[in-house]
Amino acid sequence: MQNHDKLSFPKLYRHFITAITGKESEFTTGSIRKAIFLLSIPMILEMLMESIFALVDIAYVSRVSVNAVATIGLTESVITLIYAVSIGLSMAATAVVARRIGEKNLKGAREAAVQAIILGITIAIITGSIGAFYAEEILELMGGSPELIEEGQGYTRLMLGGNITILLLFLINAIFRGAGDASMAMWTLVLSNGLNILLDPIFIFGWGPIPEYGVMGAAIATNIGRGTAVLFQIAILFFGWSKIKIGIADLVFRLKVMIGLIKVSLGGIAQFLIGTSSWIFLMRIMSEFGSEVLAGYTIAIRVMMFSLMPSWGMSNAAATLVGQNLGAKQADRAEMSVWKTGKYNAYFMFFISVLYLCFAKEIIMLFSTAPSVVENGTLCLQVIAAGYVFYAYGMVLTQAFNGAGDTKTPTKINFLVFWAFQLPFAYLMAIILDYGPVGVFIAIAVAEIILTLVTLVLFKKGKWKEIQV
Repeated sequence: MQNHDKLSFPKLYRHFITAITGKESEFTTGSIRKAIFLLSIPMILEMLMESIFALVDIAYVSRVSVNAVATIGLTESVITLIYAVSIGLSMAATAVVARRIGEKNLKGAREAAVQAIILGITIAIITGSIGAFYAEEILELMGGSPELIEEGQGYTRLMLGGNITILLLFLINAIFRGAGDASMAMWTLVLSNGLNILLDPIFIFGWGPIPEYGVMGAAIATNIGRGTAVLFQIAILFFGWSKIKIGIADLVFRLKVMIGLIKVSLGGIAQFLIGTSSWIFLMRIMSEFGSEVLAGYTIAIRVMMFSLMPSWGMSNAAATLVGQNLGAKQADRAEMSVWKTGKYNAYFMFFISVLYLCFAKEIIMLFSTAPSVVENGTLCLQVIAAGYVFYAYGMVLTQAFNGAGDTKTPTKINFLVFWAFQLPFAYLMAIILDYGPVGVFIAIAVAEIILTLVTLVLFKKGKWKEIQV
């Protein structure tokens, strides 16, 4: 890199202010390092807000009961199916919007955004109805005890029934990111999670005229926070505070655009359904070892999200850069953006892995002091963190495929790694060979390393550069 591209501290500060205010959104020319920085900062802050809320949420709920924590673990393992749909649609929205922005086609970007939102609302209504009506049966199917189901069914019903807030929050933020308006996505989550954090103790423990709802209060707070943020997102789209401004004339069904989005999103949905459904089966295996082990695993996963979310932020930056640069017919610049983002992500994840390997027990004890919870949470953090540097590149490379609109390749990789390898291996290690919970942790770590190596080989072949969306 030439000297004029090096980032001194005064430049870093100026770029940081530019990044969080969203004053620059041209990423197909100039310094790649600067482009990564300007996109990554708001995306990292956005993801940090999400993970901070997850930690605060579990900290409050852990004061209710072990069953309350386990309820969140079981419910979220099912909600990951909705996340899969949300993220699949979001990948399609980011890829198509970014490609249209790179082509300087704002009208096409608006059309893609509207069709994505229509599709998201339709899916949310269907899945929300099913989740609201069958909450108790879902918890029972996941292996919850009668006591857990009695205490937690209200939380599960509200979280599944109100999933439209999850889906639209993901989807509209993906539209912002595809357009290069990463700061808008960041401020949306600041609002959402800020409200969640403020409302959590009020509804969980009761305050003033608000009764004590226990674990269900966490769901009430989450839905209010996310719902408010979605209304804010819609205001941004209609009042033109983003690069994409939607008018009344844009609110029409466009079959051709919808079909194009569905084609891209199906690969993304399948990709994450495979990945997240594997987490459901892993959670089912973990439930065999009791609520305390399940609680330790749930806390450890929440803590891990605190480090993985910023990495996803950098990975999302790579997706936007790939999409926009392919739209601008600059495939080499798109590839260079991926390698540089992967390198920066690896530096970050190496630091986090050392932190977890050294201080896992102390971190878990911030949330629970029950010996079995601490033991299993500590093991989970230490074993999985051992492969963090691999995950760093794996996440960026996967998002690069998705940003190019090639959602099929990561889907095939996920199927082979998670379903054909990880699940049987986890069952073998944990149940048949009697390694217990640590067998599941080992299976997770090994599978993620294999995924990274396979993705690296396929990325180098370069077929993703030829995808049309």
